[in-house]
Amino acid sequence: MKKSSIALLIAGLSLAAGVAEAKEGGDQYPNGAENWYAGALPPPGTYFINYFGYYGGKLQDGSGHDVSHPATGNKVPRVDAVFDALRVVHVTNTRILGGNWAMHAILPVVNQSIGNLPGTSGSASKFGIGDITIDPIVITWHHSPELHTAVGLDINLPTGAYDKNDPRTSIGANYYSLEPLAAITWLPKGGWEVSAKFMYNMKTKNNDSVFLGQNGKYESGDEFHMDYVVGKHIGDWAFGLSGYYLKQVTNDKFNGTTVGAIPGIISEGRKGQVLAIGPSVKYATKSGTMFIGQWQHETMVENRFQGDKLWFKMIMPL
Repeated sequence: MKKSSIALLIAGLSLAAGVAEAKEGGDQYPNGAENWYAGALPPPGTYFINYFGYYGGKLQDGSGHDVSHPATGNKVPRVDAVFDALRVVHVTNTRILGGNWAMHAILPVVNQSIGNLPGTSGSASKFGIGDITIDPIVITWHHSPELHTAVGLDINLPTGAYDKNDPRTSIGANYYSLEPLAAITWLPKGGWEVSAKFMYNMKTKNNDSVFLGQNGKYESGDEFHMDYVVGKHIGDWAFGLSGYYLKQVTNDKFNGTTVGAIPGIISEGRKGQVLAIGPSVKYATKSGTMFIGQWQHETMVENRFQGDKLWFKMIMPL
């Protein structure tokens, strides 16, 4: 296979590898962002949330091994990204189906660097705004002091920079996506917490794509993914394990045809998966501001970047 063809193939794999971690592997949602009180939105009011962190990883093939090819000098493609995602949440007094109506928006800013891609020379960096997320309809219920739930529909917008000829300088996916979500927080006695946020991501076609030397329409498959935390509150502090799981459930397609397998690079359909877990620590002030620090290590990775993510999160009432 020609170097240029390999380069375009890897481009499809590594597109927007860093946005808001938050786009490692081409994701428009920052996997692992929600943990403590994921299903328990706060009382009516406006809140600012800041997610700041670093992600670094190496590209994995369909068998979970490092992607390496003579065209790269047998070096593994790598991404490093520093990100800062700014989020505003507004919870209203308006009741819908017995729950409070809320809304939110996320603005991700990222500085990413990608290197060792076949057909390219060295690494390249890009700084800018990634793909913005909005959700005008979130409904949250507080069933009891122990049980809280929320549902919504996130809309991801293709606002980030995109270059079909050089994925190293792309921090946007160049497609819209819809993401129904449901979150739950369970607070049993003894200070324990179990929280999870479940999502299903459905993408539109990227109508300006290059794949194996051809211009056309690339359609990434649907994905189920979830964030989670299990931990214990001790006074103003909380300690636990948090992470995320993602499984692609439908095939990637190019011009309507399922993407074929290339041994050592991608499997047929290029279905991605990842499981991440790591320690999480939370501190809450008397004024209601929360600070969260966490490290998440990725494993069981296929057709995606595999690495580590270090987060610092602040939640502050305005």
